[in-house]
Amino acid sequence: MTDHAETGPTEADAATDARGRVAELLAIREEAARGPSEAATAAQHGKGKLTARERIALLLDEGTFSEVGALRRHRATGFGLEAKRPYTDGVVTGWGLVHGRTVFVYAHDFRIFGGALGEAHAAKIHKIMDMAIAAGAPLISLNDGAGARIQEGVSALAGYGGIFQRNTRASGVIPQISVMLGPCAGGAAYSPALTDFVFMVRETAQMFITGPDVVAAVTGAQVSQNGLGGADVHAATSGVAHFAYDDEESCIEEVRYLLSLLPANNRENPPSAPTDDPADRRCERLVDLVPADGNRPYDMRVVIEELVDDGEYLEVHERWAENIICALARLDGQVVGIVANQPQSLAGVLDISASEKAARFVQMCDAFNIPIVTLLDVPGFLPGVDQEHGGIIRHGAKLLYAYCNATVPRISVVLRKAYGGAYIVMDSQSIGADVTLAWPTNEIAVMGAEGAANVIFRRQIAAAEDPDATRSRMVKEYKAELMHPYYAAERGLVDDVIEPAETRSVLISALAMLRTKHADLPARKHGNPPQ
Repeated sequence: MTDHAETGPTEADAATDARGRVAELLAIREEAARGPSEAATAAQHGKGKLTARERIALLLDEGTFSEVGALRRHRATGFGLEAKRPYTDGVVTGWGLVHGRTVFVYAHDFRIFGGALGEAHAAKIHKIMDMAIAAGAPLISLNDGAGARIQEGVSALAGYGGIFQRNTRASGVIPQISVMLGPCAGGAAYSPALTDFVFMVRETAQMFITGPDVVAAVTGAQVSQNGLGGADVHAATSGVAHFAYDDEESCIEEVRYLLSLLPANNRENPPSAPTDDPADRRCERLVDLVPADGNRPYDMRVVIEELVDDGEYLEVHERWAENIICALARLDGQVVGIVANQPQSLAGVLDISASEKAARFVQMCDAFNIPIVTLLDVPGFLPGVDQEHGGIIRHGAKLLYAYCNATVPRISVVLRKAYGGAYIVMDSQSIGADVTLAWPTNEIAVMGAEGAANVIFRRQIAAAEDPDATRSRMVKEYKAELMHPYYAAERGLVDDVIEPAETRSVLISALAMLRTKHADLPARKHGNPPQ
């Protein structure tokens, strides 16, 4: 009988080898999750900043993050790169849940190459962006990077091109939110600029195309990084940032709140939410909130609080172009976008910045199936040489184009003044508003009575023995003939004049009626909006 010697590994050996491979995998995963070193983490915390994974943990529902490309490493050589090949290559990518709904996220890891973008780094971002578009889910970028990885040359620049192309392809298809938590300089700043919303954290986040050193060398102006491109500058002056916060925790929490108001993509409606605020609640306070005297200011934010569910709303661009308010809120649990003139700032006139701000907001609402409610109290466009030379005509046309192009339900309410071209631009019936309403305090006219009287009765006033008395009489005559509260309703320019107290219930009823609205635009590749 012949003995058969064992020439291969036994089952026990194979099991041991498999367990060893699993242990190796777990060790690699732990290394990737831990990051470069405790010192690097301490340095990040020392700057008042969280790590990439800590930020993702704040953003997503607990335990829902699935990472993509954790073991990716660059393959570049030269300048010492071949000796330093950390896992993740400085960006953490993946998907998870926010309020139980899928979102995709990428977060720069400043501890690795300063979060700078290289070829492998960019490929990971491209992958997660493609996944977000394919899945039809929001994309959130947590930005904290030093720009292109100089050691990799033009490969890094090409990586940015791929990001910009995908930002553009995703525009109006899925919500894109950029959260600025560190530096963002040069071409890297154009990706956030292409997204729907930009959040910034004060002191730690900056955005600029050319830094303070270049500005000083070229212009001689001395400016700090925050003075040039900090959160407050972009939230109040440039309009680049929609939101600014003091710390990362509150910033990321507000990102979660914004996501609760947005649909997953352009084929869905925004999520509804149950509310205990009655749909038929009367808003008696509104009668006293808005003075009948058109020259007296009031805070339109208080009007909005009275109308919306539980007085809660999220204002977009709160500190930029304060003469107009853009906000997301709910009426009877359904998300709406609110555009409203603010009489407390520049009397609520439309100027260049206000027109741009409202136009972009209207476009966003239309892209993501959010009905638009417009609250009017507008005396006109802001006069002035600076406004005319700055292009108020083309900038005002942006708002006009946005409203005319919008196919979502549109309801406008004239609270008080609605004069001239500004009245037409602010979603009047003539440019396609579905339902147009007015309060008894409305003054819909070509211009204010005083200005109109000075034009129409100029000769009579000049020839009168008492010009002031004649002007006063003519103003009253003009108001009685052409500016009484029912003039527009009598001519079908508004659908109804309503009590201020019933505004909430009327809006909710009209929105319910319009929920199945369907409107098609003419067949075309795309429009050519004013720039």
